[in-house]
Amino acid sequence: MQPRRRLGKTNIEITPVAMGCWPVTGITSVDVTRERSEATIRAAFDAGINFFDTAYMYGYDGESEKMIGDVLGGVRDEIVIATKCGLHWENKVSVSDASPERIIAECDESLRRLNTDRVELYYLHAPDPQVPVAESAGAISELMQAGKVLAAGLSNGSVDELAEFHAACPLSAYQPHYNMLQREIEDFQLPWCVENSVSTMVYWPLMKGLLAGKLARNHQFDPKDGRQKYPMFQGDEWKKNHDFIDRLREIAGGLGRSLPELVVNWTIQRPGITSALCGAKRPEQIAETANALTWELPAEVISEIDQAIVDRGPTVSRGAV
Repeated sequence: MQPRRRLGKTNIEITPVAMGCWPVTGITSVDVTRERSEATIRAAFDAGINFFDTAYMYGYDGESEKMIGDVLGGVRDEIVIATKCGLHWENKVSVSDASPERIIAECDESLRRLNTDRVELYYLHAPDPQVPVAESAGAISELMQAGKVLAAGLSNGSVDELAEFHAACPLSAYQPHYNMLQREIEDFQLPWCVENSVSTMVYWPLMKGLLAGKLARNHQFDPKDGRQKYPMFQGDEWKKNHDFIDRLREIAGGLGRSLPELVVNWTIQRPGITSALCGAKRPEQIAETANALTWELPAEVISEIDQAIVDRGPTVSRGAV
């Protein structure tokens, strides 16, 4: 049994490492096949992960949700599923619609895809500029009353949006991006979540694979690889990041651990962080990051890593939905 943490104020327990199920769709990744993606989802469960994070718009036709339903249907009561609403595809273009009617319809469709009668955690994927957050939250509250949703979450929101949602529907989780190089939430959102007993589930702990250390300095991105549009993967930022990764690799080696294990373990030991969503498209990737569940970084090593982050200096980055 892997360690578990409480989801907000609920009785739901989740592993501190979750599987992020966006990469298995192949929309912004290369070398993705249905067979390998399904094997990756199964490998996450076999490695002790019980928390699977997906969304209505993960896949142009809900492929991510469908794969979870197909692969893990037989162990449904042993896993925790989080999915999201409010974003969908139209002609392969992302469209925001978090109106109550749309949220209700998307939830019903997600349940059909997942082949389940409820999801443990249901996020508003991102606030809709055309719809007050409180209205979107109200729709999720209705779904909770109907038993289709057990807990509510908000992804990619500001402190004001968190507070507005929480006033209309009690929040159990917040999902922002966060990693060693992108720590903006530590200033405002994370303290708010700690104060209000809201779990923080972070995506990009490995910064889209950068902090896994598998990309060489001279790596040439495939034209279909969406990572090359981010400043982290370009120019001087790319060089600084590799210098930083080299330092981390030395620390990991001294512990007999891989770089991804080190980075994920550091992340889930940060104050206020409940779980880290680790994306993967191959079984060996999620098996490696799942190893972070089995040990803890010593305090002196955490201090060494924190100093390396300070020495790396401020980053030029951007967020995403």
